[in-house]
Amino acid sequence: MRSERSVRPEVTIVEVGPRDGLQNEAVFVPTADKIALVDRLSRAGFTRIEVSAFVNPRRVPQMADAAEVFAGITRQPGVTYTALVPNVQGLARARDAMVDEISVFPAASESFSQRNLNQSVADAMAASRDVCTEAKNVGLRVRAYLSVAFGCPFEGPISPTRVSELAEQLIEFGAYEVAISDTIGIAHPGHVSGLLDVLSTRIPVSKIALHFHDTRGMALVNVYAGLEAGVSTFDASAGGLGGCPYAPGATGNLATEDLLYLLDGLGVATGVRLDAVAEASRALEPHVGHALPSRVLRALQTGQGRA
Repeated sequence: MRSERSVRPEVTIVEVGPRDGLQNEAVFVPTADKIALVDRLSRAGFTRIEVSAFVNPRRVPQMADAAEVFAGITRQPGVTYTALVPNVQGLARARDAMVDEISVFPAASESFSQRNLNQSVADAMAASRDVCTEAKNVGLRVRAYLSVAFGCPFEGPISPTRVSELAEQLIEFGAYEVAISDTIGIAHPGHVSGLLDVLSTRIPVSKIALHFHDTRGMALVNVYAGLEAGVSTFDASAGGLGGCPYAPGATGNLATEDLLYLLDGLGVATGVRLDAVAEASRALEPHVGHALPSRVLRALQTGQGRA
């Protein structure tokens, strides 16, 4: 690896625990506890928190109370509260809930797109275009995720050219940023560097975010590869909550505590307090019925250092 001085001095962490983290939990987390999680994270220093998703509650029951969660949170100045929407109907529900920003989430493979959205990639991209158009009309910013960008559980590796073409289209539709997502946690630093080399010829690095899962223990080194390539926005989930209900074998997202420990050690500023995130994770843990996987959280809980 290159010297740590080659990485950016400041990055943004998008906290996705309340949505991407909770959506795969088998136990329904009560609305009040979701609100409490968001409120604790709001006080931790994040500027962007993904609160919930306005999706079909039959497909993702954990997100059925999205409107109630948005109605109950205490919004902090300087924090953008976002939600996932699959179509213009979801956008309308999100607007009613007074979201600050919305995200669309097409996929890079046909098989995953059918399972996740019950649509072809072409239809999902068309729906994303419609959402972007309507969002612009009503003054809402749009972020885009591109799922299974490094590999699909059903189709295997995904061509970097394919990912780049789809990402470029999403920017053209009006998304201000595309989160290139390792949905099944298959990427390693070679994948990350190679894909970013191709992708950066189509869209500016400033419009690229990275979203890693830690299935194979590669998430942090993948972040470092992204840092070296100039990426300045990374998604993470408090406690390492997460997975994907439509990606067999996908484990939790990169834990926010683990990412903060890395970035703090490198001297990379985030504005986020590790102790506050750990507090939020500890408070949520009893409500999900299992220990959260963050290694740093575990170390802090056993007295190995302080947040």
